[in-house]
Amino acid sequence: MKQVCRIVRERTQNGRLETETAYYVTSAPRSRATAAKLLELVRRHWGAIENGVHHVRDTTMDEDRCTIFRGDAPENLATLRNVALNWLRRTGVVKIAATIRNFTRQSQRLFAILGNVK
Repeated sequence: MKQVCRIVRERTQNGRLETETAYYVTSAPRSRATAAKLLELVRRHWGAIENGVHHVRDTTMDEDRCTIFRGDAPENLATLRNVALNWLRRTGVVKIAATIRNFTRQSQRLFAILGNVK
C-alpha cells in the first residue's frame, strides 16, 4: 500500500443534499498516481461498471421493472443476467440488445449454440 485516497461525493436527491465519502487504497506511489490521476481512474472504473453492466441490465434486460423480490430470487436473477452478459461479450457480441431480440425470436439458434459450448 502506497497511498490512500478519499473522495467525497455530493448529490441532491428529493431536495436533500446527500454526502458520501469513499476511501480507496492503491499500490501506486504518488510519483505515478497523482490525485488527479487517481480521480480519473476511479471515475473510469465506475463509469465502466455503470455503462457496461448496470445500463445494459436496466435498459436491455429491463431489470428495474422486474417484480420478483422474495427470498434469493432477485440475486439469482441478477447472477443469471450477469452470466448472460458475460457470455455474450466473451463470444464477441457488440450489439447485445439486437442479439437478445434475435435469440428470443429464434430460441432454437440459442440452444444450438449453447449445446456446442464446451
